[in-house]
Amino acid sequence: MANGKQQIMCSVDSCHYWESGNHCGADMIMVTADSMADPAPDTIDAPQASIMPATPAEHCMETCCKTFTLKGSGKERMDGVIKS
Repeated sequence: MANGKQQIMCSVDSCHYWESGNHCGADMIMVTADSMADPAPDTIDAPQASIMPATPAEHCMETCCKTFTLKGSGKERMDGVIKS
């Protein structure tokens, strides 16, 4: 992007990071294939990205955002990431 800042759009307004206008306010996000995400639901997030294997997918329905945290759930630190 020209200004160096990515804009991540997200319509999941129950997420801790959701911001007005359907913007994601997370500093980092982790998107992976469902085949990697399903076995470790709350233990994979952006800090693990550099050590994870590539996870190919053929369709968007085979992917998921692992940075999702339910607003007000108290799990903002569950995976070792401080979710502000």
